[in-house]
Amino acid sequence: MSAENRPPQRKPRAFAMNEPSAVNAAPDEALKEPRTPRSFDGDVVLTPDEEDPFLADAIVEPPVAEPRPRRFSFARLAAGAFGVLVSLALGLWADSLIRDLFARYESLGYVALGALIIGLVALAVVIGREIAGLMRLQAVQNLKEEAAKAALERKPEPARKVVHHLTQLLSARPETARARARLKETDEDIIDGPHLIDLAERELMSPLDRQARALILNAAKRVSIVTAVSPRAIVDLAYVLFEVMRLVRAMADLYGGRPGSFGMLRLLRDVIAHLAVTGSIAVGDGLAQQVLGHGLASKLSARLGEGVINGLMTARIGIAAMDLCRPLPFSALKRPGISDFIGDLTPNLTGKRQPEPKA
Repeated sequence: MSAENRPPQRKPRAFAMNEPSAVNAAPDEALKEPRTPRSFDGDVVLTPDEEDPFLADAIVEPPVAEPRPRRFSFARLAAGAFGVLVSLALGLWADSLIRDLFARYESLGYVALGALIIGLVALAVVIGREIAGLMRLQAVQNLKEEAAKAALERKPEPARKVVHHLTQLLSARPETARARARLKETDEDIIDGPHLIDLAERELMSPLDRQARALILNAAKRVSIVTAVSPRAIVDLAYVLFEVMRLVRAMADLYGGRPGSFGMLRLLRDVIAHLAVTGSIAVGDGLAQQVLGHGLASKLSARLGEGVINGLMTARIGIAAMDLCRPLPFSALKRPGISDFIGDLTPNLTGKRQPEPKA
């Protein structure tokens, strides 16, 4: 081939492999000189890492759970009125029964009267315990509000009053004995109200918060394992409800609430109301995409992935119960979040290696 008929040779040039224009360019276009840089019209906005929904660490933590306000309700008024009518009807029935027994056999009348007295005494004890449990829960909420107000004032008197009530509330917890003694020693040394509240939170709440985290983590692990291996959905639902009730009661007992049956119903209602308001079902879907979508879908089976998500949702319920039962708001200490439990529920799949035990 003569030199005149040879195709023109282009000079070697470098291009990035991910540029489709350079890879798929036509031969004529490849011979053209590269275009000069141009500026784009408008500003280019980059999404921060903490706001990127596709990053595993960008889990949006829900707000702090708060108890529902107690307002006047016609349904509650109607329930109370019908309760009074039922009580009067039961009283008339018991009076008529005892009179008939006395008329027939006097000994049976005395037996029925004694049974009625014992039943009324036992009912009074049960009602007293329920009222005491509701009062303890209300005392915890009142103490939390007083602490929030005392943290905004520089005077030490409101803070000392809060610390005094807090030590009385936690006097039955042996793990706070050293912290209570230390606060008593430094009572007159700290004259700043917010610093005194922070010190009380660090000293009194730290051991209880560690136990609360352990309760949440253990419940989440149990739910994760059971729901992953159970053959029926009804078994999953029943076990989750059992674990949630036990977790909420244990959280209330830990922080000094010790609720009764009605107190437990109130706590559960507040937790469910908070989860409904914050949209935790959507949060669970986001967690499923974030946790299972980052390289774990190929490693986890469907049942195991479902167990992990159920465990994370149990942890979310435990955090809400912790917010409701804790007598002090989170200020000096960090509030736990769902992201704190992901590494524990999936230790070998999220890239976080567990520390090896020392020999």
